[in-house]
Amino acid sequence: MYLSSEKKTEIFGKYGKNNTDTGSPESQVALFSYRISHLTEHLKSNKKDYSTERALIMLVGKRRRLLDYLKNNDIERYRAIIKELGLRK
Repeated sequence: MYLSSEKKTEIFGKYGKNNTDTGSPESQVALFSYRISHLTEHLKSNKKDYSTERALIMLVGKRRRLLDYLKNNDIERYRAIIKELGLRK
């Protein structure tokens, strides 16, 4: 498995409030971004894997909705996570 529990706790510890903070939008966006980058690399070598392509599109949509939620409720947290992850709209 490409995403072990140790890697998840590392991501949650870095972007969330603590290692067990799985619910904050920042930690979820960070986890989705990691998964998106992994699936993108997979699709570069497996161009006809359409089920993975669909999963990637769905993950991008989930991340976009979470970022929109964060933008509407707390613009400073939104700007911080965008800058930290290197994302831009």
